[in-house]
Amino acid sequence: MKQISKTICTFHPDSYGYRPNKSALDAVGKTRERCWKFDWVIDLDIKVFFDNMNHELLMKALKKHTDCKWILLYIERWLKSPLEDNDGLRIERTKGTPQGGVISPLISNLFMHYAFDKWMEIHFPRVLFARYADDLIIHCISEKQANIILSAVRKRLSECFLDLHPTKTKIVYCKDNWRNGTYKVTAFDFLGYTFRPRMVKTKYGNIMTSFTPAIGDKVRKIIQGRIRNWKIHLLSHAKIEEIACSINPVLRGWLNYYCKFHGSLAIHTISRAVNFALVRWARRKFKKLNRSYSRARDLIRRMQKQNSILFEHWKNAKGI
Repeated sequence: MKQISKTICTFHPDSYGYRPNKSALDAVGKTRERCWKFDWVIDLDIKVFFDNMNHELLMKALKKHTDCKWILLYIERWLKSPLEDNDGLRIERTKGTPQGGVISPLISNLFMHYAFDKWMEIHFPRVLFARYADDLIIHCISEKQANIILSAVRKRLSECFLDLHPTKTKIVYCKDNWRNGTYKVTAFDFLGYTFRPRMVKTKYGNIMTSFTPAIGDKVRKIIQGRIRNWKIHLLSHAKIEEIACSINPVLRGWLNYYCKFHGSLAIHTISRAVNFALVRWARRKFKKLNRSYSRARDLIRRMQKQNSILFEHWKNAKGI
C-alpha cells in the first residue's frame, strides 16, 4: 500500500483543482450571471505579471497597510533576493516576485488592488468586473464601451509598468439564444472554466443556447496529461482498491471544482482518461486479458457495477 501511494501521490500537488476554492467558484458563478446581463466582456491577460511587478510601487502599497519596519524590511529583502541559475550564477532581481512564493498571491492581490481595483472604482464606478489575482474580466454593455475601457486600462497598467498580452487580451461577444449577432470571438477562459455558447436543457425540458461555463479546454488537456503521467498501467502489482485509494483525493478535488457548472463535460473527461488507464492496467495484470481490449474493458465495467463508489468518478458516471 505504501509503495502504490508513493508512486501516484507524487503527482498530487496539481495546479488545477486539487483543493477546490469556494471563492474562485463564487467568482465563476457571479461572472456567469453577469454574462447573461451584459453583451460584451473584456478578457484581460497581463503579460508575465509575477515577473514584472514593480518593487517600488509594491512597497508603496504595502506601507498603506502597515508601518511595522520589520515587516517592510523582510518583504523588501525577500523581493530583492537574487536568483541562482543552473550554472550557479547569481542574478539580481529588480522587479517581480517568485510565482511559487508563499506570500506571492497576497502581494499580487495587494498590488492589483491599487493598480486596478481602486482605479476602476474612481474612473468607471458603474462598470462591473471580476478579478482573481491577475485573472481579470470586465463586463460591458456595448462593443464601443469595451474598446474605450480597454484602451484606458492598457494605459493605466502601463503606468504601473505592466503590459497586456497582445493576442490573449480580447473583447468577447456573449452569444446565446437572444444575442445572435455574428462576431469572431465568442469565448473566453476564467479560473479554469471556458465560457462560450452551449446547448443546454431548461427546467421545462426545452433546448436552448446559453452563454455558460464548463471545464476549460486547456484544463482538460492538462488533466488528461496528469492521468497519463500516473502510469497506472505499470502498477500491475497493485490491487484496484489501492489504486483508488491513491488517486481518489485528486479526482475528488477536480470533480468538486469543475462539476459545479456544466459538470457532465468534466465527468466525461476524467472518466474517459481514468477508465482507459484502468483497462490498460487490467490487460497487464491479468494474462488472459493481455490480447483483448474489449474483455479488459468489460472487466472494468463489471467492477464499476459491483462497486460504483470505489472511484470518485464512478459515482456520477454512467459507464465506460
